[in-house]
Amino acid sequence: MLRPSRTRKSTTRRTGRRKRATEAARAASVLSSAGRKARSAERRDAILAAALDEFSIRGFEAARLDDVARRAGVAKGTIYLYFRDKESLFQELIRAMLTPLVGTIEALGESDLPIAALADRIVDLFVREVYETRRKDVVRLMISEGRRFPKLAEFYYREVLSRIIGAVRSLLRRAAARGEVSEGLADFPQIIAAPGLVAIIWSGLFERFEPLDVRKMMKTHVELLFAPRSAP
Repeated sequence: MLRPSRTRKSTTRRTGRRKRATEAARAASVLSSAGRKARSAERRDAILAAALDEFSIRGFEAARLDDVARRAGVAKGTIYLYFRDKESLFQELIRAMLTPLVGTIEALGESDLPIAALADRIVDLFVREVYETRRKDVVRLMISEGRRFPKLAEFYYREVLSRIIGAVRSLLRRAAARGEVSEGLADFPQIIAAPGLVAIIWSGLFERFEPLDVRKMMKTHVELLFAPRSAP
């Protein structure tokens, strides 16, 4: 017959083993779930990247989800696990690629730095995060496709343009209150963005004939707009 102390030790060991086994199973489940989520995110990113390629090559109307799936290396049905249709895929492409940038511009719009310094930061941000990346292709797509697909243009305006315009208008109004710019400029924040659109259009049509120094052009634009104002 076992002594009580030995029985207690044996029970304690069994309890410890069960606890360790439960913790190991829980950890394995967490790792498995994290792995599935990571693979799902990778597939989603691959679909978005493939969609950008197809939309850029063929345009929105001619692009086919079959070709997007083939380029992404997934079955066509997999696309529908993430996106309802081609339009929602295009919208999510806009949201995924441009919304973080919009948030950065909105944060700059809340700053009280001098307008010339803020404008320089916006120029650097545009060149680094738009013109030198695939985001440029998304903007170019909207320029070329927006008129034919008004719902996409409306989505782009709501998710991107209206927020950027609001942020820039806010900083221009504060600059006007400080006497740094004319009050009328705050009514037309589109003037700030105009060189960026020119640069994107130029790069797609005429870059091979006459390369454009986008950063220098935009800095020159800023200097013209925000040069120190002489007293009347």
